[in-house]
Amino acid sequence: MSIIYIDADACPVKDETLKVAERHGLEVVIVSNGGIRPSRDPMVKTVVVPEGADAADMWIAERIGPGDVCVTGDIPLAARCLEAGAQAIRHNGEAFTQANIGNMLGMRDLMADLRAANPLAAGGGPKPFSRADRSRFLQSLDQMVRRAMRS
Repeated sequence: MSIIYIDADACPVKDETLKVAERHGLEVVIVSNGGIRPSRDPMVKTVVVPEGADAADMWIAERIGPGDVCVTGDIPLAARCLEAGAQAIRHNGEAFTQANIGNMLGMRDLMADLRAANPLAAGGGPKPFSRADRSRFLQSLDQMVRRAMRS
């Protein structure tokens, strides 16, 4: 049976993920460094990892496997999930795939280098999360879950 893992720190689509999981009768594991209220739903497990860089990511990567889905905005975590045979999706509904993960990792590294080279430059940050992003996420996650359940 598939499990949906949520990299919950700064995740804007926890409620949407829970709706999709409930529709399909799937277990959800919400992983964070703290500050997440546990759910009363028996299909939802809340895991609080010790504070530290990438502790939640490491916890998920060590447990995720084929047929599972990870909701994350973290590109290196998504790469590790794909390596484990799982699927991964961004908060805006964009799927991480074997075909695009290399480019995403490269762009992430390039942007980190550019920020480090010019620390005083004003960065605009990511665009605001929109209703369209939320809707696209719901549709994409539902499709991804259906694929994961078939495999």
